[in-house]
Amino acid sequence: MHPYRTHTCAALRASDAGTTARLSGWVHRKRDHGGLLFVDLRDHYGITQCVAAQGSPAFAALEAVRPESVITVTGEVVLREPGTVNPKLPTGEVELRVAELVVQSAAETLPIQVAGDAEFPEELRLRYRFLDLRRERQHRNIMLRSAVIASIRRRMTEQGFTEFQTPILTASSPEGARDFLVPARLHPGKFYALPQAPQQFKQLIMVAGFDRYFQIAPCFRDEASRADRSPGEFYQLDFEMSFVTQEDVFAAIEPVLHGVFEEFSGWTGTRKAVTPPPFPRIPYDVSLLEYGTDKPDLRNPLRIRDVTSAFAGGGFGLFAKVAAAGGVVRAIPAPGAAAKPRSFFDGLNEWARGEGAGGLGWIAWDAEGPKGPIAKNLEPERVAAIAEACGLAAGDAVFFAAGKPADAARIAGKARSRIGEELGLIEENAFRFCWITDFPMYERNEETGQIEFSHNPFSMPQGGLEALTTMDPLEIKAFQYDIVCNGVELSSGAIRNHRPDIMLKAFEIAGYSAEEVERRFGGMLNAFRYGAPPHGGSAPGIDRIVMLLAEEPAIREVILFPMNQQAEDLMMGAPARVDPARLKELHIALDLPKPKSGAAG
Repeated sequence: MHPYRTHTCAALRASDAGTTARLSGWVHRKRDHGGLLFVDLRDHYGITQCVAAQGSPAFAALEAVRPESVITVTGEVVLREPGTVNPKLPTGEVELRVAELVVQSAAETLPIQVAGDAEFPEELRLRYRFLDLRRERQHRNIMLRSAVIASIRRRMTEQGFTEFQTPILTASSPEGARDFLVPARLHPGKFYALPQAPQQFKQLIMVAGFDRYFQIAPCFRDEASRADRSPGEFYQLDFEMSFVTQEDVFAAIEPVLHGVFEEFSGWTGTRKAVTPPPFPRIPYDVSLLEYGTDKPDLRNPLRIRDVTSAFAGGGFGLFAKVAAAGGVVRAIPAPGAAAKPRSFFDGLNEWARGEGAGGLGWIAWDAEGPKGPIAKNLEPERVAAIAEACGLAAGDAVFFAAGKPADAARIAGKARSRIGEELGLIEENAFRFCWITDFPMYERNEETGQIEFSHNPFSMPQGGLEALTTMDPLEIKAFQYDIVCNGVELSSGAIRNHRPDIMLKAFEIAGYSAEEVERRFGGMLNAFRYGAPPHGGSAPGIDRIVMLLAEEPAIREVILFPMNQQAEDLMMGAPARVDPARLKELHIALDLPKPKSGAAG
């Protein structure tokens, strides 16, 4: 007999009754029923109930072991009494009558409990992540992640993509976040950068003549933590294709994403509808207008409308002044909300103030006509125009956000989400995808007034060199796109700029000299001078995909060993100070900030 196990803890069935089996695992739970001691033994695969009778050699030993001790038990497989069968367990018809027990590793008193669904502080969970990962929900999340990655690899290969690995030690690249730097011991004063993304390398793979590339790529960015973003590192499905248009990229990745979400949509117990290809395409400007964001949740049916003209020069002075000053008024429909009590409208108004807006004006239509402060002051024909623009009738209401275009869009977008939730309009059990297209190539930095890239600097401008030389930079669109699911951005992507002349001009507009572009991106720019195919791609985030499928609110719940929000690994003690001798070897002298007054030294 094998020294540790003849079966896993999920393998025994009624057909095994009468045989001798050996199991190894962790003591999950213990229950003392007088003369019988029951132990749930758990391994990676499942749980088997084990039992020992008082007076048996194994009883005292089982009674002494703490939860999460690792043991090996040997005994006869027996059928449970009819009233004690557990239909929730695959092994629920049988139990192991323990004859022999070996304690492989005794556990100390636990800092967090593994059995049960109790909540524990994040600091404890991350410090003892190896215990946290034994818990059923966390264990299932990590297994889901592995299965999703395996499915993606299979689907990408079936689509004709080949997996390659790109360097981890590389040069800095302007991907929108700070680099993690690695000192180069053999080159004093110089540093490698960990890749924020394999952007330049995947483009060089296309220049090298490989047609369809992908990898499950690690990416490193020194940026703050969010619920949907892990500090430090993350993984993405990085892919690139040659001789493709934007639509070709969409057609290649949509079946992969649709297939993965279809395959795992029931992971949490309820099957969900998935948007079938082709996914909706929404231009960036339309998305900001109708959804108030470039990450719209299409489970919400509400569409924002521009009603500035209905207020311009009208009787409602506050909004008329906004329109006269170049601002806008956005309308958020609220179908069926007219029957809501006044507290509903006042509550949304107070919520908007908490979001930094002046408030959230409204009109409600009942059988007698429009009601509310705005309806009392605005001309009837203007009120009717608003109702027509928003598709409203008796029983409906509408809310308004006014101000500068960006501010109005932000508040209107948040109000759309809030109203959709409060009215119960959000579609349940669905994954709704869309593409956001036609991003602006440039934007103006509000603090410096300088023109900057608004998205990926290596994107091809729509109109090519002619657009760069003849158009207002802020009017130029790029072949850039994001894929969004349920309001979560999964990926940015683009058709790339593959021509040196266009690349140099694009960077010149953003304030980069030709010399600086040659210095920072000379490897890729030089490659383009020897024949580069038109190419494009994208990089959906693995962590966010799994987070959506697992229905988790925070991305750390689907990462094996996540950092905390301060980018610290509490379990391994990173980041940590380095021995002075090591710093000297790397030619590094520290210039640390001085402690604040009164702080401990």
